[in-house]
Amino acid sequence: MSFSLNDVTRVIHDLWPLSGASAWDAPGLVTGRGTDPITSIHLAVDAVSLTVDEAIDLDADLLFVHHPLLLRGVVTVAEDTYKGALLARLIRARCALLAAHTNADVVVDGVSDIFATRLGLENARPIEQGDVPATGIGRVGRLAEPTTLGALARRLAALLPATASGVRVSGDYGDPISTVALCGGAGDSLLRHPLVTSADVYITSDLRHHPASEAREQAGLSTGPALIDVSHWASEWLWLDTAAAQLRAALPGVTVTVSEIRTDPWDFVVMQ
Repeated sequence: MSFSLNDVTRVIHDLWPLSGASAWDAPGLVTGRGTDPITSIHLAVDAVSLTVDEAIDLDADLLFVHHPLLLRGVVTVAEDTYKGALLARLIRARCALLAAHTNADVVVDGVSDIFATRLGLENARPIEQGDVPATGIGRVGRLAEPTTLGALARRLAALLPATASGVRVSGDYGDPISTVALCGGAGDSLLRHPLVTSADVYITSDLRHHPASEAREQAGLSTGPALIDVSHWASEWLWLDTAAAQLRAALPGVTVTVSEIRTDPWDFVVMQ
């Protein structure tokens, strides 16, 4: 069985419908000719120089990423800009580029759902419910057995691929943890959500100083979660294996590979 880029795009949008994307998002096909045949797909979180080179070296027909390369307004794709250079290399290599971003965050077996499953949360449900049952942003559930904040942080460190920033924690090491809220990727917009404030801990990425500080101060006044900040890339990388398996099932005969290149932007830390 053979598949064109149009066929593969339809499959991807069936698995991760564009209707689930946030209004500000820009998922979908970035470059590629719809009639071109697709025999190989390479998955990565980010379209950066290393993953583009990897896809071209693998002779992939499609680089399928989580983060859209053209999310913000662009007025030029000249090759002396990094985005223009990436697109030019992909086009010359006849490698299409397609992204599934927030539309892959909200679905069953999407980014946050897989994160929750891998962490062992039971009866996990969305923090913000989507239009379709069981879909939405983030997840909240209970651990099969209660643990401590420190032990949970160590479990996360073992689960996630290693990064320079590691796992940062706000809370006492021995705090009891049963209910966990999480959001793969940047999730500080959910810090005040009732399902987050009522959880024992909230796990997400890119927590900024003031929102994190205010959330912890509020917790000291009443109730509120401990906070665990993990690498944005690492929390979303977990989804790629599941996405690859879904594509292999839907596109028999197509080779689907997953990048293990760390595209987290930080390379090392210096401890004081």
